[in-house]
Amino acid sequence: MSSFAALTASGYRAQVRDKAALFFTFAFPLLFLVVFGLIFSGQSVEETGQLYITYIAPGVMSWGVANAAVFGMAFTLMQWRRDDLLRLIRMTPTSLPTVLASRYVLALAVGAVQALVFTTVAMLPMFGMELGARWPLALPVLVLGITSLLTIGVVIGSYADTPEAVAAIANSLMVPMAFMSGSFLPLDMLPAWMQTLSRALPLRYFNDAASAALVGRRDLDEITIGCAGLVVFALVFGMIGLKTFRWSNRS
Repeated sequence: MSSFAALTASGYRAQVRDKAALFFTFAFPLLFLVVFGLIFSGQSVEETGQLYITYIAPGVMSWGVANAAVFGMAFTLMQWRRDDLLRLIRMTPTSLPTVLASRYVLALAVGAVQALVFTTVAMLPMFGMELGARWPLALPVLVLGITSLLTIGVVIGSYADTPEAVAAIANSLMVPMAFMSGSFLPLDMLPAWMQTLSRALPLRYFNDAASAALVGRRDLDEITIGCAGLVVFALVFGMIGLKTFRWSNRS
């Protein structure tokens, strides 16, 4: 068995065994959908006349997938480094790209299942989300969104030395980003300066592209712009992550 296959298989087994973490990975974002979906059931946004669900569902889904990617990568790298597993891996022929690629594949699998479950629930009659004709384009958007946010997890996991530090840094980043990127509230309801500031956040591009693909609420150009933005963020944070990566807390 190759080192990539071994790391991927062990990572999969670790995720499956942690029932609590696995449950909340899927249940936490769904909770937001249920709460916001029931509160704004049948209501429309005054500025556009469109149902709230067309704003809320794609945005909360993107945030949930992004959250799992960031926290999953950050916690894993921190724990492996703290337990000296990364140092032991480094003594083998396994390279850094192999280590990160194994986590990347797992993140894609988790994100795909999250998106499928979330979309299925959002389409229930009680919520009423309807897929647009461009919904297959959500697949490349999902891949790029996970890639972009995963690189942020690499940076956090390379910097933080304790679970508390990972949680503090990741939450300080992801929670404000959710509100400022339109995951919980339509961007049309935010002040103009905050809408402009959100252009500096990767989740904004993820949300816009996911909305355009899933429900067709935005123009097709939003998918192109969103994907381009996610590629830029992935490259920037990917380079930062490679520069800051540590195999051991001793280094």
